[in-house]
Amino acid sequence: MKLKSLLVATAASALALAGCAVDNSEQDAEKPTIRVGYQTFPSGDLIVKNNGWLEEALPDYNIKWTKFDSGADVNTAFVAGELDFGALGSSPVARGLSAPLNIPYKVAFVLDVAGDNEALVARDGSGVNSIADLRGKRVATPFASTAHYSLLAALAQNGLSPNDVQLIDLQPQAILAAWERGDIAAAYSWLPTLDDLRKTGKDLITSRELAADGKPTLDLGVVSDKFATEHPDVVDTWREQEARALDVIKDDPDAAAKAIAAEIGLSPEDVAGQLKQGVYLTPAEVASEQWLGSDGKPGNIAANLQSASEFLAEQKQIPEAAPLGTFEDAIYTKGLPGAISK
Repeated sequence: MKLKSLLVATAASALALAGCAVDNSEQDAEKPTIRVGYQTFPSGDLIVKNNGWLEEALPDYNIKWTKFDSGADVNTAFVAGELDFGALGSSPVARGLSAPLNIPYKVAFVLDVAGDNEALVARDGSGVNSIADLRGKRVATPFASTAHYSLLAALAQNGLSPNDVQLIDLQPQAILAAWERGDIAAAYSWLPTLDDLRKTGKDLITSRELAADGKPTLDLGVVSDKFATEHPDVVDTWREQEARALDVIKDDPDAAAKAIAAEIGLSPEDVAGQLKQGVYLTPAEVASEQWLGSDGKPGNIAANLQSASEFLAEQKQIPEAAPLGTFEDAIYTKGLPGAISK
């Protein structure tokens, strides 16, 4: 059996192990259901969910929200045909669009650009004071995530290969538990877990610094090809709500923090601090040449994803990098800039 077929055949059962949780909102059996995968990093996606904006804007549909712990899990759900929309990082998107996964989805929104909200942190007492000190140490990160991509980039910058450290594949909450037990010396993760690690550790490098050195990472909103083809009007509405959330982050940060806090179980004050660590574009910027682009003209995000694919191939994370055209075709530009930049 070919690898792709094996992945499709096993993805559904893997979902049971993916650490995902379903939001049990009331569903109307007479309505079609839109399946949305989300993660609990601070983003406008959580503002949309908390305020019920999709439910208000799309009253003829049920909206089923499912929580995932990482982009790898979101990819698994798409392979299994379990999602219509999903939130995940640029590295898992690059992996998903490359062989052997070749997931049929498109990038339709930029949720945020990673800044100080993703970082490599060394645990106090581990003897690690620089990235070079990680040689031979146990370092945890969620594999196939933006943090994993950034960790590999940080190691490469400092003359280390993945084989020079003991890489451990752990989800954020498992990272925190291993950290507290003293099982790992360092971890590359994201908020809100990152702030817990920082209480007893120190930053070695952040994703903001890596972006300045040419290795940016993003959190993206994707939509399945099938759904986008059949329901372009719904994709437009979803984008409008995500753009609305970006406006709230910019214009009313207190309201943004309150909504996100309700979704991730932190105080609004803590979330307000976390929002300052990320980079949130304006809707007009999302629909600019630098990012998604305009109708029929994919933006620079395609090159960013292709660069990530090349890096993953160099690090033997995927068999080979996909060509730029693959990523240009995977940017959903229909209707841009349209409502997204109003």
